[in-house]
Amino acid sequence: MGLLFMINFSDFKLNRQLLDAVADAGYTTPTPIQAKAIPAVLGGQDIMGVAQTGTGKTAAYLLPLLMKIKYAQGKNLRALILAPTRELAMQIDQAIEQLAKYTDIRHAVGYGGVGMKAQLAKVKEGIDILTATPGRFMDLYRTNEMPLKELKTLVLDEADKMMDMGFMPQIRQILEIIPNKRQNLLFSATMPEKVLVLSEEFLEYPTMIEVARSATTADTIQQVMYEVPNLKTKINLLMYLLQEDKSLKRVLVFTRTRTIANNVFKYITRKFPEETIRVIHANKAQNARINAMEAFKQGNVRIMIATDVASRGIDVSMVSHVINFDVPLIYEDYVHRIGRTGRAENTGEAITFVTMQEKYHVGKIEEIIRQTIPQKDLPAGLEITETPFDESQTMLRAIDDQRKKEDPTFKGAFHEKKRDIVKIKRKKKTKRNSLVKKWRR
Repeated sequence: MGLLFMINFSDFKLNRQLLDAVADAGYTTPTPIQAKAIPAVLGGQDIMGVAQTGTGKTAAYLLPLLMKIKYAQGKNLRALILAPTRELAMQIDQAIEQLAKYTDIRHAVGYGGVGMKAQLAKVKEGIDILTATPGRFMDLYRTNEMPLKELKTLVLDEADKMMDMGFMPQIRQILEIIPNKRQNLLFSATMPEKVLVLSEEFLEYPTMIEVARSATTADTIQQVMYEVPNLKTKINLLMYLLQEDKSLKRVLVFTRTRTIANNVFKYITRKFPEETIRVIHANKAQNARINAMEAFKQGNVRIMIATDVASRGIDVSMVSHVINFDVPLIYEDYVHRIGRTGRAENTGEAITFVTMQEKYHVGKIEEIIRQTIPQKDLPAGLEITETPFDESQTMLRAIDDQRKKEDPTFKGAFHEKKRDIVKIKRKKKTKRNSLVKKWRR
């Protein structure tokens, strides 16, 4: 049956247990990535899938995977799903729990930051599907308690983020120890060169499924940016928007570093109840991150402040706004950050704060997403502070470095300023010498 006529999930060759779970989850019609990927995966093809974040990519590979596994069998692992972060691994495992609820399929999740004992115990009991970060998978494998001879399917989710996080050596190790005869599924929101190189290493004549051009953003997301002079004005603008704009009901604030995330948290808690705000980053304990995520999902927390480590593991359908407090320096992360809103066909807004040194990076992001981010005027009632001298100098030096990247012959604004001063001094000296000679005559 052609994709054009596939208007609901019953058009796929899925069993009643999966269709009932799909109905319970509230899914009605397949998304474009699901409509294309499910039949291809069921057909046993290797897949390279490119889809925007929030388009139903997880269910696109889980439903056919669960259909192929069907029921619990033996004790050995049959499918492995690799994810770059523990948050995403947990999110995928929760999706398996939801979609496999009427089956006896056994599944587990493995990630670092916590002891391995409980995870290993579940593996030893017997599992059909394991979702894991690459490092923890290797930890479990090295115990010799997880035979891989029955492994038939390998899924790499968020492959671009895995490359950015330096997992390539571990992935190559994993490819060496798992059976060669298997089905491979690679999914990514963007398709940079390094992901293409990876795909060539382990995909066998893959079917390319691209429901949106690489690094495009969802149509359900309205994007805007504010140009601000300095860090303090960023803080003031964030506070102003949170206080004055009542549509900011469930807000994700992304920062570049955990230090900035902690500082933003401290400022915000001066004006808003602390129980309505959470901050998550790599230094936070695993339980604290899990509890914060659950509170945010349930709507008990209005503001979540996060670093990019969390941008791939937050699956909350009703995030009203994403605020880029800092512009990401890995440009594809912009797509993943703003993909946290406008999910499941809901609308959302992405707001980006931009200093003069960050304008360069916005330009690069606009090239990648192939669209211009509209700029809004700063609110009339916003307090705009004067930029401290040190911060100003730091930004000017950063702009110099950016210009040098584009033009290696560029010597820098500071160099040009020094050269101009030298020229003025020479002119003054020449003029003075001329006057001295004239006087001596």
